[in-house]
Amino acid sequence: MLSIFKSIPTHMDYKGQKLAEQIFQGIILISAVIGFIYGYIIEQFGWTVYIVLAGFAISCLLTLPPWPMYRKNPLSWQPAIPEPSGENREKPQEPPKKKKHK
Repeated sequence: MLSIFKSIPTHMDYKGQKLAEQIFQGIILISAVIGFIYGYIIEQFGWTVYIVLAGFAISCLLTLPPWPMYRKNPLSWQPAIPEPSGENREKPQEPPKKKKHK
């Protein structure tokens, strides 16, 4: 059962994060403008709040899960440098250098 959850990707690349942020801000802005205009026309502030909350819910649904559109540009990491196998793994201690005073 847990292997199903481990197979779900949970990452998002940097360009995907930028896209998600732009989508989130755009939906919030559009819903706020529509909500304000609609609430002003019918003279009910409550409808403004409902429309903004609906926009927030839609934007969360579209931007919080790591959808495949947010994972199109993965980073290519450098391979790890293998540690030297030997008895002397620690670097030799260098004696501290004395400062010359003028």
